[in-house]
Amino acid sequence: MAAPVQVTIRILDKDYQVACPEEERPALVEAARLLNDRMKQIRDGGKVIGVDRIAVMAALNISHELLETRAGRGSGTEPLSRKIHMLQEKVEQALGAARQHEI
Repeated sequence: MAAPVQVTIRILDKDYQVACPEEERPALVEAARLLNDRMKQIRDGGKVIGVDRIAVMAALNISHELLETRAGRGSGTEPLSRKIHMLQEKVEQALGAARQHEI
């Protein structure tokens, strides 16, 4: 197992050094980007003041979205299920066309 690497992430204009396995680096960077974006949205909304409060609100929002997605109610699941349904229809149409060519 390889030694962890140091990754610098930037959240609300402050740098943090985080150690993680090399293969998890892209996921860490993406998670930091998501957190930074959410915290900026909350900060720029002007209703929450203080980095610690902004961080808690961002964490609560992200946690809520995760729980909604796990329960199948999240907005992330709707477009995916719609895509799956459209793909199923395309497969059925292709199979139907292939059957007609066989006849």
